[in-house]
This record gives sequence, structure tokens and C-alpha cells, in this order.
Amino acid sequence: MDIAFIGSVAVISPDASASKGLYVDALGLPLNGEPDGYRHSEDIEGSKSFGIWPLERAAQACFGTVEWPADRPIPQASIEFEVGDAEGVQDAADELARKGFTLLHGARVEPWGQTVARLQSPEGLIIGLSYAPALQS
Repeated sequence: MDIAFIGSVAVISPDASASKGLYVDALGLPLNGEPDGYRHSEDIEGSKSFGIWPLERAAQACFGTVEWPADRPIPQASIEFEVGDAEGVQDAADELARKGFTLLHGARVEPWGQTVARLQSPEGLIIGLSYAPALQS
């Protein structure tokens, strides 16, 4: 597997308003809001993308429901590792599956053009293997 860079880091928040209070209001980070409640910025020095991902949106992305499954650890953060191209996302996911890791979902293309597969780390983080054209530069 060839990881090119860390594409994004996001806190996963059960209370996105409280998280906005810290990251936007107190720290002054320039996080733009999306209609689904996700806040992010690609303009923070040293980071390709940083965001606040509401827990219900993370559950929707991973499981197709707004409720996080009770039998899984509730994640507190998400890290996405970028691979070289969109086709490499499923290859990387397959490699991790062969090594015994359970995927939350295989490679798929999100509406904004990112190809991503996800799993949950032993610590409970959501780990994305992705290719996001917008982050390539």
C-alpha cells in the first residue's frame, strides 16, 4: 500500500454546536459549514483538510443510518489516508481486509468526487482510505 499523505482529520462530534464553539468561536478556525452540518477548511496551514463531522453524519456515511451502532465504539475522530488514484482505494481496502481488518464499507464515490473506503481502528477512530481529487496538488 502506498499512502501519499494524510488527506484529512476531523473530530467526530455528538454535539456539533458545542464543537463549533471551541474550534470556530474560541480558536478562530475558518471552518465552512455544509448543509448537512459538516464544517471544514482546506485553508489551515499544515493541514490538507480539518473538520467537525457530526456523529449522525458519520453514522450515515458508514452505515446508512443516523444512529451509530450500539455494538461499535463511538468514534471521536476520523483520519483519511490518501492513495495515488481512485482505483487504488479498493486495492488498499482489500489489502487491509486480507490482513484481518473489517471494513465498514468498500470503495465508493461520494457526491463531491472523493473515492473512499472506511474501517474502524482498534482505538475506535474512523480510518478512511481515499482519493480526493480536490486535495491533489
